[in-house]
Amino acid sequence: MKKVFFYTLGCKLNFAETSHISKLLVDNGFSVARRGEAADVCIVNTCSVTDTADRKCRQAIHKIVSDNPNAFIIVTGCYAQVNPSEIEQIDGVDLVLGAKEKFDILKVMHLLESKEQFERIQVNDIKSNNSFTPIFSAGDRTRYFLKVQDGCDYYCTYCTIPFARGKSRSASVAHTMQTIDRALEQGAKEIILTGVNIGDFGRVSNERFIDLVKAIDKLTAEVRVRISSVEPNLLEDAIIDIVASSKIIAPHFHIPLQSGSNRVLSLMGRRYTREIFGQKVSLIKRLIPDAFIGVDVIVGMR
Repeated sequence: MKKVFFYTLGCKLNFAETSHISKLLVDNGFSVARRGEAADVCIVNTCSVTDTADRKCRQAIHKIVSDNPNAFIIVTGCYAQVNPSEIEQIDGVDLVLGAKEKFDILKVMHLLESKEQFERIQVNDIKSNNSFTPIFSAGDRTRYFLKVQDGCDYYCTYCTIPFARGKSRSASVAHTMQTIDRALEQGAKEIILTGVNIGDFGRVSNERFIDLVKAIDKLTAEVRVRISSVEPNLLEDAIIDIVASSKIIAPHFHIPLQSGSNRVLSLMGRRYTREIFGQKVSLIKRLIPDAFIGVDVIVGMR
């Protein structure tokens, strides 16, 4: 039985996808190696939202290669999609998989076992990646991360994610709720909705994020659902109203501000003003005084 070691960088979405890939391999006869255990294959799932993220990924790849000199090293994720040739030049890296190709990991592993020749870089144009499947992963025995959306159409000036994950896409509300039901059947007590820009949910199915929120609020199971980061311009007042009275959805909001200057927000290509951000926070505090509000701020922009 071959052992596979996983190392994941970046957001909760990356961790959910790593867990999904891990389950695929375990269900097909592979085992997962813990840190420090000898592994036959090491898979590094990377992030590439900023230059700093790229640098941390390179450092992590070098460390994995050094710690596992006899393992087959696969690098995938956002950094692999955006800069595959840069990764290929790192000594010890055997294979680079793009955003779509990482979900073909079973085919890749069987190819390795057959000793057939393969291209070291398997990365297609991100514009060709139109597929989406809701996946969930267990962060521990009761907390599950549910991928409800992928990609982004915003093209903020400081961010590479649209080039790494492609255009915004998601499943329908009905399909997403079926995935939630499967997570509940497996024992989920807390579900965290994750994605790149989850407020943009529903574009493909002609639905909106609030439609998903309404469906979740009707759940009768004993479960707590948390909403991860939502852009201020996509956080509808009606969503805040639902959360204020919900017994299912936690009063937890993560709203990226990035800058308190409208001029800088414009330079960043953000789609809101500080006034819109302030209005959302004020409404939350008025309706849910004890709500948790998380904020992202970029302290330097050039």
